[in-house]
Amino acid sequence: MAKEHILVVEDEEDILELVRYNLAQEGYQVAAVTTAEEGLRLMEGALPDLIVLDLMLPGMDGLEACRIIKSNARLEHIPIVILTARGGEVDVVTGLELGADDYIVKPFSPRVVIARIRAVLRRQSKATVAEDAPVKIDKLFIHPGRREVRIDDVRVDLTFTEFQLLLFLAKRPGWVYTRYQIVNAIKGEDYPVTDRSVDVQVAGLRKKLGEYGEYIETVRSVGYRFREKP
Repeated sequence: MAKEHILVVEDEEDILELVRYNLAQEGYQVAAVTTAEEGLRLMEGALPDLIVLDLMLPGMDGLEACRIIKSNARLEHIPIVILTARGGEVDVVTGLELGADDYIVKPFSPRVVIARIRAVLRRQSKATVAEDAPVKIDKLFIHPGRREVRIDDVRVDLTFTEFQLLLFLAKRPGWVYTRYQIVNAIKGEDYPVTDRSVDVQVAGLRKKLGEYGEYIETVRSVGYRFREKP
């Protein structure tokens, strides 16, 4: 049975062929392109299960492509593994903050690349199963698949970031998360999510949830948690 479909975006032909060949040997279905623009056009049709993305590309660079992918509701779920010669700390941090799931610096071992891709796909598979399960607490109902929140069967309109924040906390009631952990988990497309802006997002979310806003509890000097009962 065929494995996952992987899109490789790399402008150096020898590296592109090396990655393509090794992935194909492992049974993956591989599409290989040399520009970010080609990759984005390809995804207008069938979506890959994972993207291997170079940063130093002609035309649109990899970081911009990553930002576009992660800000698109249709594409945001696709994991990205950055494969690049740019190994500086700033590059790594920027890539991960834009939503990349892993960052591999050239030169690389094909076996390591395969292992890292497998690990990302495993995490993605587990996360998809967990995040697809609806959450119901009293009269509050959260449906991840439909991206819908209802209270007493009345729909609550939330922004992308507010929904991600609510789902992240409600999936793990009682767990305390720092603002940094929350930022790393939600990466909102409609709001510049930072440590400080998390407080603004929580305030807006509480207001929209009405009495259920009390479920989101502030943990002094740490962050937030979701209580089972207000």
